[in-house]
Amino acid sequence: MKFDYEVGDIVRLKKQHPCGSSEWEILRVGADFRLKCMGCGHQIMIARKAVEKSARELKKKA
Repeated sequence: MKFDYEVGDIVRLKKQHPCGSSEWEILRVGADFRLKCMGCGHQIMIARKAVEKSARELKKKA
């Protein structure tokens, strides 16, 4: 699915983080994304292509 990603949005990915959460807050957008787990706060850098492939849902920031 193609979404319009922006900083502050919440993205639900196909695979869960080991803490059990599958929702991530977008902290940085570009060729790589910086995501923060909504369950435990862990931050990761992940390639845009990987995020686009595994994204299931996008919640826009309020």
